[in-house]
Amino acid sequence: MEGHLHHHGHAHGHAHRLESVNGIFIAAIVLNALFVCVEAGVGFWSHSLGLLSDAGHNLGDVFSLVLSLVAFRLAKAHSNKRFTYGYKKSTVLISLLNAIILLVAVGAIVVESIRKFAYPQPVDGAAISWTAGVGIVVNGLTAWLLMKNQKGDLNIRGAFLHMLSDTLVSVGVVVSGVVIVWTGFSLVDPIISLVIAVVILASTWKLLAESLRLSLDGAPEKIDVDRVKAALSGCPHVVDVHHVHVWAISTTDVALTAHVVIDDVPVMDAVRRELKQQLKEMGICHSTLEMETPGTHCHNQSCG
Repeated sequence: MEGHLHHHGHAHGHAHRLESVNGIFIAAIVLNALFVCVEAGVGFWSHSLGLLSDAGHNLGDVFSLVLSLVAFRLAKAHSNKRFTYGYKKSTVLISLLNAIILLVAVGAIVVESIRKFAYPQPVDGAAISWTAGVGIVVNGLTAWLLMKNQKGDLNIRGAFLHMLSDTLVSVGVVVSGVVIVWTGFSLVDPIISLVIAVVILASTWKLLAESLRLSLDGAPEKIDVDRVKAALSGCPHVVDVHHVHVWAISTTDVALTAHVVIDDVPVMDAVRRELKQQLKEMGICHSTLEMETPGTHCHNQSCG
């Protein structure tokens, strides 16, 4: 005995919300791209590795914002017979790509910092401070624009955290500029660059781990599978729950399939509705429950 029911009504509201943040992302992309050009130009002119490394990181963030915008649009594409979930998984793959790009940027910063220690050059501390000060405003404004919508979407939250960390990094660059102006200690520039690399690595590592997990159809970090099984098993009339599989359709949508053994056929529909409601409250909106009765279910791996 089995029954299948999917909830798709939430997708329309989600698509509408993503449409509302498109303008914010476009504005953030333009604003940050302009700042990258200015920061890189001043960095070359003043021989500041701190500014150049921060500009490279900001360029990576611009690319990440562009990729996230592309992912949002792909996520809204209709499903077809080849891609029955549409292109929602692209949001996960783009998160993974963003993490890899940031790791490459970290490596480039570390190599250039080591070279800077070996061959130090004079640096214009005032130019560094003023340019990074503009970065605080730009990154801070972008983070503020993203802050309102960052709670409900992993990609938006990732962008928000990146811009917030960039704001803090720009503060560090300002500090290095002030130190150079007052002390002439130019080696503080590559030191700050290494600190920037550590900050980027720390913020990227979790993104990389989560993206890899979701790419391999692992359960999202926010979903406690043991808690899900306990909630399903604790429902009245449920005798057993097995073959539970949880995976991410996208960075925001989670799916589940499970076999549920019940003690009485007439209550099947009521139990299914109750279980789906519990799953929805735990963040799983795409669920397929195969309802079974004692004697008709199996525990073989081939059944799940």
